[in-house]
Amino acid sequence: MCLPALAALPGLGGAGAATAAGATAAGATAAANTLTTLGTVIGVGGSLLSGIQGAQSARAQAAALEQQAQDEAALNAAQDRRERQQFRSQLAQQRAEIAARGVSADSVTALALGQSAAREMSFQSQATRSAGTARRAELTSAAQAARAGALSSILRGTVSAADSFLTAAPDIWPSLKGVT
Repeated sequence: MCLPALAALPGLGGAGAATAAGATAAGATAAANTLTTLGTVIGVGGSLLSGIQGAQSARAQAAALEQQAQDEAALNAAQDRRERQQFRSQLAQQRAEIAARGVSADSVTALALGQSAAREMSFQSQATRSAGTARRAELTSAAQAARAGALSSILRGTVSAADSFLTAAPDIWPSLKGVT
């Protein structure tokens, strides 16, 4: 009687080992699925975060460019005022020299010199303002490009996140592997 009981033990032990192996395999599969899901979540989150950080950087750059455009506009206006003041000073000195020589302020020579100086001052002022306007336009355009880069960064991060998610979907949900 002991022999059949002993013979049953190895079979029982074998079934127990098979059950334990099945449980270990199921646990390993569950752990692998969990890790795959976790990796996908990290990949999606990383892509989204990268897009957000890129957008924040681009917005900061746009703000800096806009501030630089404002600063340069103020500097340009100050430079124009300074140049006009220098021309006025030179014109006053020229009038004083003409008067010191005994030439009347309403003489043809004095008027011609005054008109010439006024034209030169006007030309210089226009050149200074035009250069300032061109620089502001350049900086404004660069700021607009940076803002567009912010949107592009958000879209790139979102598309990358979607790609990561869709690429990993069949591994997370094995029933999707045959679906096309």
